Amino acid sequence: MDDRDRLGVLTLNIGSPSAQRAERQLEWLAAREEDVIVLTETCATAGTRLLGDRLAAAGWDVVGPALDDGERGVLVASRLAGGRFDDAVLAYLPSRAVSVRGAGVDVLGVYVPSRDESRVKIARKERFVRELGAAVRRWAARPAVLIGDLNVLEPDHRPRYAFFRDWEYGLYADLIADGWVDAYRRERTGPIEHSWVGPDDDGFRFDHAFVSAPLAGALRSCAMLHETRELGLTDHSALTVSVACGAVERLQIGSLSAEPLALF
Repeated sequence: MDDRDRLGVLTLNIGSPSAQRAERQLEWLAAREEDVIVLTETCATAGTRLLGDRLAAAGWDVVGPALDDGERGVLVASRLAGGRFDDAVLAYLPSRAVSVRGAGVDVLGVYVPSRDESRVKIARKERFVRELGAAVRRWAARPAVLIGDLNVLEPDHRPRYAFFRDWEYGLYADLIADGWVDAYRRERTGPIEHSWVGPDDDGFRFDHAFVSAPLAGALRSCAMLHETRELGLTDHSALTVSVACGAVERLQIGSLSAEPLALF
């Protein structure tokens, strides 16, 4: 994963963690070698602040839009030298989408709202899905990775859930129609794994990684990492993807422990 001509990206829904759980998540992240980390379901609490502060103290470039009480968002940490961030990808619910460009590749980290059966939550998610689909079209024609907890399913997801509406399945279909390639699907043809499993063992593949058409031939790997669920770090599996690209210049990164060591 640490090859100079390979870019690694990881996404993990951290589940609005407490400070104690964020410490455990940091221990797990410390062993990873990806260049960009996309953390979803951030919130204005001590756990999210701890994650962002510790990553920044270790030398990562970190962008996490300001969050109002009760709102959720995405935090993106990059060790790409000269990476350029954009935290204004969307005008609507802007805290839920951040992009960073480095090594000739754009990485878009996204956290789509979940919903219940209330009209307000349904309308909120539907508007976000619509505006996200329109916004990411501008990246589809250049090397890009779209990754995060999209809270939508592919149309042929098994099992199929009737309570998901056509427009929720439609976001996935629209991305494919716009030229995005499902990196996870590209890597396997058999039964899919689930990134979130409910209390009744009902499984969902909510977390996704797409690569744009110009980057499809450079895809090297994509896999779910279930240990984050199995260890109780969060209720989501992590998802990692790597692509071949030009020489990757990386920042010097230190420890994610409570007392960062000298940079190595």
